[in-house]
Amino acid sequence: MPMIIPFVIIAVAVIIFLSIFFSFIPVGLWITAYFSGVKIGIFTLVGMKLRRVVPRKIVNPLIKATKAGLKLSVDKLEAHYLAGGNVNTVIDALIAAQRADIAIEFEMATAIDLAGRNVLEAVQVSVNPKVIETPKVAAVAKNGIEVVVKARVTVRANIERLVGGAGEETIIARVGEGIVTTVGSSATHKDVLENPDLISKTVLDKGLDAGTAFEILSIDIADIDVGRNIGAQLQTDQAEADKRVSQARAEERRAMAVAREQEMKAEVQSMRAKVVEAEAEVPLALAKALRDGNLGAMDYYNLKNILSDTNMRESISNINKTEKNDDLNS
Repeated sequence: MPMIIPFVIIAVAVIIFLSIFFSFIPVGLWITAYFSGVKIGIFTLVGMKLRRVVPRKIVNPLIKATKAGLKLSVDKLEAHYLAGGNVNTVIDALIAAQRADIAIEFEMATAIDLAGRNVLEAVQVSVNPKVIETPKVAAVAKNGIEVVVKARVTVRANIERLVGGAGEETIIARVGEGIVTTVGSSATHKDVLENPDLISKTVLDKGLDAGTAFEILSIDIADIDVGRNIGAQLQTDQAEADKRVSQARAEERRAMAVAREQEMKAEVQSMRAKVVEAEAEVPLALAKALRDGNLGAMDYYNLKNILSDTNMRESISNINKTEKNDDLNS
């Protein structure tokens, strides 16, 4: 029994050593690569472990590339992985490009991948063109009628301009601008409705794909509708604005007239007050004239008679006016 214990300890130690060895050194992955025709040393895999590179993310894509006939080095794949790229996607894109007879180098594919674009999707779009549907674009013809247009843009990826080229948003914006320009230059909205292909021709002639990551193959009008009468609405709004201006000016003139009337009333009242004040001084002036001998008693009585006669005549005149008004009213 005591002799068995050392053997058990040795066996456990061997098992632990082998577990650590096979967990740190990917022997199974090395065997798979060897029988797949990929020549990679075991110490290269150990070096990947030390550089914190997952060996299977390098070896498996390398096996795939080798089987597809691509000649790539481990160092390039590892460098792309360390730069933050997706090695498997790059290999799939290179294989797809090779099958479609599209010339694309490994360096370009890695640059596209590191630029944040899906290089595999770019190759697929280059082989199978993509349709971009624009939102509804509203434009106004020269006769003031609004036209709402919706277009479908068929594009193909331009591999050479994927790095630094504009995306789909730029294509949509430029197509929308071309639609607005074409409709706006049309004499009437009927011209656009009768010849919708005029929009496609005008937009294509502008070369809207310049500086983008795509090549525009065709622009098709998916839907075209007649919208509002913008010209009539603008005229109505202008008439309403003119009306408000005229009303404001009339109100200003009325306010000025009212103010002038108030001023005139104030002047009349002031004059009446002066007359009353002057009339109040008349008895005093008469009394002073009598005292000073400038006015005799008979002169005073004659003046009174004249005033009485004047008042009587005014009363008779007022009575006659009243009777005439009554006759007219009756």
